[in-house]
Amino acid sequence: MAAGSAPGWAVGALGVVCLLLQLDFISCDSQVIYGAVNKNVTLYASSFKPFKEIVWKRGKDKVVEWDDQSEVRAFLSFKDRVHLDTVSGNLTIFKLTRSDEDEYGIESPSVRNNSKFTLKVIESLPSPTLSCALTDGNITLQCMILEAYDTHVELIQYSWDCPSTIQCPSGSKPSEAYVTKEGDLSQEIQCIISNPLFRRTTSIILSTCVPSDNTRHRFVLLAILPALICGLLFIKCFLGRP
Repeated sequence: MAAGSAPGWAVGALGVVCLLLQLDFISCDSQVIYGAVNKNVTLYASSFKPFKEIVWKRGKDKVVEWDDQSEVRAFLSFKDRVHLDTVSGNLTIFKLTRSDEDEYGIESPSVRNNSKFTLKVIESLPSPTLSCALTDGNITLQCMILEAYDTHVELIQYSWDCPSTIQCPSGSKPSEAYVTKEGDLSQEIQCIISNPLFRRTTSIILSTCVPSDNTRHRFVLLAILPALICGLLFIKCFLGRP
């Protein structure tokens, strides 16, 4: 009988957990928060009654603690670098460094669920470099970050801003795009790189990639024109001789 009741007990326990999740008493999810190097970030608490005691932790280590009988106390590398709002429970960390990345959580009887935050610290994006080349009758555009950059590169997104008269579909890589050389090469195309906190752009005029038929004609005319002028001057001088 006891053995047969085990599956039923497990299903019942699962049902209780699901109910608590729906009622917001338990939260297993960790909210991702992004902060910039040397900037500040605030982790927001959610309470259902006034705070009488608060403990913020990074992993298992205390960041700051307070109760209504004592002053706010900060720990470890967070001394003089955090502010705890004892009314809202919010924690602000100043002068972020890459080493501040971790999971943070608030513990208090005033919080229904022990809120968890995964802090990711990101450096400012460098400006990208945009290059182009003629490949199989198309202009291949490539957007690259040439500087050494290793801060959450998985978060970098590439996009292209093209005039309405030109189509520039992405290639096999998001950092590449293609334009047919028959298009209006006087147009400008922008490459945009971004992450959750930063956005950088760079642009290029298509005519700098490869001359179109019209621009070739202009180049030929510019090359021939000096010779024509010299020829006309020579004929004029020759005919003007006595």
